[in-house]
Amino acid sequence: MDSPPQRTWTAPELHALSRGYQGPAILNAAAELNLFAALVDGPATADDLANRLACNPRGLRILLDALAALELLRKDHDRYALANGLAEALAGSGGILAITRHHAHCLRNWAQLAMVVKTGRLPERLPSVGGAAGALDAFIGGMDNLGAPVADQVLAALQPLQFEHLLDLGGASGTWTIALLRACPTALATLLDLPQVIPMARKRLAGVGLTDRVQLVAGDFMNDDLPAGADLAWLSAIIHQNSRAQNRALFAKIHAVLRPGGRLAIRDVLMEESRIRPLAGALFAVNMLVATEGGGSYTAGELAEDLASAGFIQFSVARRDEGMHGIVVARKPSSAPVNPTRL
Repeated sequence: MDSPPQRTWTAPELHALSRGYQGPAILNAAAELNLFAALVDGPATADDLANRLACNPRGLRILLDALAALELLRKDHDRYALANGLAEALAGSGGILAITRHHAHCLRNWAQLAMVVKTGRLPERLPSVGGAAGALDAFIGGMDNLGAPVADQVLAALQPLQFEHLLDLGGASGTWTIALLRACPTALATLLDLPQVIPMARKRLAGVGLTDRVQLVAGDFMNDDLPAGADLAWLSAIIHQNSRAQNRALFAKIHAVLRPGGRLAIRDVLMEESRIRPLAGALFAVNMLVATEGGGSYTAGELAEDLASAGFIQFSVARRDEGMHGIVVARKPSSAPVNPTRL
């Protein structure tokens, strides 16, 4: 059935939906300003925080009161303090600060959705208070916020994991390379990502003692040659950025460099044929509409077609998920050649 049971909306429900941006906008602004970290050591006044964060006093006071009204802060006379749980979640590197800051960037794009639908053009790119470097840090860190806590659970769908050399394309700071190498302790890996991302990967890999098992390659997987010789290619949260034509070209490049019999595993949103379920996937397609030239959320059938066009066989859905953690797997035929460049 393509459509859920018919719902009858009321005006108050629609009004609540239309103003649902307000709480997230307040939370995201505070995260971008690093306001929560400023309160880790104890309560402070609005004037003190404005000085420390170099913010407009009137603007910060209004934001602080709104945060207190949402119970994200506590207010005692003229002093503000963190609510329970905020220090762990939003004031340091171990929580969800990075992904919350990334959502602030997404919100700026989403605010221009009607214009994108009207014109077919991407929205004006409005900067973060942290600039381009801050936006990149938020995106890369946010991907780790979302992936690291569930990586072992997600990868259980691929067990038993047996591979000699992993190629992690667009591997960011190494979240999935780390999890995959832990699952296969004798394997090595090559992580490829843009030059500005590689230092982040190097730092994280060093922190977990995996530097000697991972080769870091700076490059653009859409435009540069790929390292050859892996028997497992991992494409995590990448295909939604591309059109189907772009994905077909990328799959062909991966097929060319995999060892004969090697596998390609893709982690991403998997839509039902109706394209209205899962809900998170339908909403994520909107996120790609306002962020990319041709990206979207794809069905398993579309991925099967696109992988077959590149020469892959034995397509299967290894894991279904309501969000980004669906996994599909395909194999390169054992008789297919490999690019002569080796890892």
